[in-house]
Amino acid sequence: MRSDFRLDQLLSRFGYCSRSQARGWLKAGRVLVDGKPAREPDQRVAPEAVLVDGQPVEQPHGLLVVFHKPPGCVCSRDEREGRSVFDLVPARWSARNPEITSIGRLDRDTTGVLLLTDQGELVQRWTSPRHKVPKVYEAQLDQDPPAELVATLAAGTLRLEGEQQPCAPAVLEILGDARVRLTLTEGRFHQVKRMFAAHGRLVMSLHRSQFGDYRLDGLAPGEWRVVPLPG
Repeated sequence: MRSDFRLDQLLSRFGYCSRSQARGWLKAGRVLVDGKPAREPDQRVAPEAVLVDGQPVEQPHGLLVVFHKPPGCVCSRDEREGRSVFDLVPARWSARNPEITSIGRLDRDTTGVLLLTDQGELVQRWTSPRHKVPKVYEAQLDQDPPAELVATLAAGTLRLEGEQQPCAPAVLEILGDARVRLTLTEGRFHQVKRMFAAHGRLVMSLHRSQFGDYRLDGLAPGEWRVVPLPG
């Protein structure tokens, strides 16, 4: 991350306003540098020296957010798909450059932990099966799965319909009353639903309770928490 910016570039980079709008923000006294009103948009500054509307520049070294995805929204920016998770978080995050994106996706009706970031390296690292990042799902099925499915998933021999490569080994816990907990280290298209469908079970509801080291820890649906970037 660069240690200094032109002031108009900084305001644009972190989603406050466009570079062409920056002079107006300065004229209105909305930007302070070292405690003094900024005057010139081409002034070079360190983010830590800047206050915008009295607040420090938000997460200048990168943004990572734990978001509790509610049902009925998608992880896409395609307006044709309906309400998006990006409609539920500050618009400034989508105006950052690069803009925030989700690390992997959850289906429209799936709830739980969704990580959002503007760090492309994190997206690549945490979505690659090679890194074996655990993701924990709680599912309500239409009926208990067969007991032998525990061993099948642990062995990594389950093949999804239409795919030749078997799923990576996974941990299945049968909790009773058709409830299960499933830990995966990959994220194929509709994977959880397809895994149970392969054994004649329908997923009635699905919730992701953990992604790597990140949990909801009390976040209500639609709420979020900004967390430190990993070292």
